[in-house]
Amino acid sequence: MLDNAMLEQLKSVYSALEGKITLVYDNSSHAKQTELVEMLEAVASTSDKIEARSSGADSKNPHFHIEHNDKPNGISFTGIPGGHEFTSLILAILNSDGKGKQPDQLILNRVKAIKGPVKLRTIMSLSCENCPDVVQALNLMAIHHENFQHETVDGGYIQEEIDKLGVQGVPSVIKDDNMIHSGKTNFGQLLEKLEKEYGAGEISQEAVDLGDYDVVVLGAGPAGVSSAIYTVRKGLKTAIIGEVVGGQMQDTKGIENFISVPYTEGPELSAALAKHLESYDIDLYEHRLVTEVENADVKKLKLNTGESIRTKALIVATGAKWRELGVPGEKDHLGRGVAYCPHCDGPYYKGKDIAVVGGGNSGVEAAIDLAGIVKSVTVFEYNDTLKADAVLVAKLESLPNARIVKNARTHEVIGDGSKVSALRYEDRSTGDLVTHELDGVFVQIGLIPNSGFLGDLVEKNRFGEIVVDAKCKTNVKGIYAAGDVTTVPYKQIVVAVGEGAKAGLSAFEDQMISG
Repeated sequence: MLDNAMLEQLKSVYSALEGKITLVYDNSSHAKQTELVEMLEAVASTSDKIEARSSGADSKNPHFHIEHNDKPNGISFTGIPGGHEFTSLILAILNSDGKGKQPDQLILNRVKAIKGPVKLRTIMSLSCENCPDVVQALNLMAIHHENFQHETVDGGYIQEEIDKLGVQGVPSVIKDDNMIHSGKTNFGQLLEKLEKEYGAGEISQEAVDLGDYDVVVLGAGPAGVSSAIYTVRKGLKTAIIGEVVGGQMQDTKGIENFISVPYTEGPELSAALAKHLESYDIDLYEHRLVTEVENADVKKLKLNTGESIRTKALIVATGAKWRELGVPGEKDHLGRGVAYCPHCDGPYYKGKDIAVVGGGNSGVEAAIDLAGIVKSVTVFEYNDTLKADAVLVAKLESLPNARIVKNARTHEVIGDGSKVSALRYEDRSTGDLVTHELDGVFVQIGLIPNSGFLGDLVEKNRFGEIVVDAKCKTNVKGIYAAGDVTTVPYKQIVVAVGEGAKAGLSAFEDQMISG
């Protein structure tokens, strides 16, 4: 199952292990049991600190848990963690021994303060690109919380349960047979959700004041990382505040237009950004959001963690997020018929009738991909023509199970709260309301800038994009902006990287001039 190259890589990764790791699998008559045991034994063979053994217990499906120094650490898997989840297994082993990247102390204090017991299951798909973020975040929490259990479950093994729970999207986090989260999220957002779900005790904050910086960059996507690297290379004391390195790029599957790189994927390029950051003396504060900016010659930023930080220059590179329809029924059916990631949730709609709302490149590409899985796909476009590239439109039109509806304004997602049954839209050419029966709706209508936290501090256009000049300056002295959050056209990774560099150089230039 694991080739020699992978085994050699794991030997290097696990050379730092100090404690004992045990992969404890249950016995099962399932056809995939042998495959699971072989995988675990192969992983164990890469370090004398790892062993794989039977628990002696019986399970219907392949199942194992992890122990550290002969004590369960709260992490278990049902199924075989291959595909995107293989990394989750590798990190679970590494993190169990305190190795690998760990949250900083303040974040760990918040995790430990969650009122237990916590017992969660994450239903995932091996093809889901967003699932590992949720799985790895909850696994980390389980490691650092004394009463936290997290089971990762491959949905392909529990179809009856999925039908009973009404799960139509992954990742889905289940508590007591109730879904408390579905879809893409990150460590910080999950932490906030669990704090609300379970409550939290007193949180120790050892260092509320993060100090003074020459430059603080908000956002850790391509623009933010580029800005930070350019400013630190100029000798400026630099910090990044963001949720996760890579930002929105984490959602991008195939990247074929990043010059000099014929093909890569969002998570892979995000990992490269993180590695590049590590080579510089840049303070990275992840899983945080800025809630308030006090404008002065030295700007003071307040964070959602209770921390504060001061800076001479502020570079806003907070990117954008998926635009929602904003219609009745949309949020009520998230993960139950409404989805935003076709790669993640497409397999749950095999043989079903679905809609894609949005006729741009993202929407048409999603429809083309989904057409190979679903019974039928209908693209709904607000305008009288599709905005996607001609080659994509031609491909869509050639598919026998694809249909295009133009001049359609989405009015309502119809369902009973557990599943979607129809999409109601207005025919803009006639004004008539039309009900289209279906099983799922994929929303692909573009992005909205993450600029709301700034309020009226800087000038924005009617779309919420921050207005910048040729040097990425806003209308406020000492505040710069770069990437998808700005008015700069063409929301492309390569453009964001360039704009980030400009913002960093602009901040440096101004500080040199001002002395």
